[in-house]
Amino acid sequence: MMGYGWDGWEGWGGGFWMLGGLLLMIGVIIVVVWAVMTVTRTGRPPTGDPSRPTPHEILRERFARGEISEQEFEQAKKVLGPDR
Repeated sequence: MMGYGWDGWEGWGGGFWMLGGLLLMIGVIIVVVWAVMTVTRTGRPPTGDPSRPTPHEILRERFARGEISEQEFEQAKKVLGPDR
């Protein structure tokens, strides 16, 4: 019978359900990516050992002990980037 019933794609209903499902999937993906980035973003090395010193801490200790000069210290800070 033509024109009677609803096959899921006719009219506005099917398009709204498809769009809603797509938006839901995109939202879930965004939340998962955000959660992974939040958990993995730390100022420590990726070893997971929080007692291990950061590269900046090691650099400061070496400078304090006199193992490296001020010029070497400043150059190493530039190479390492910002301290977290």
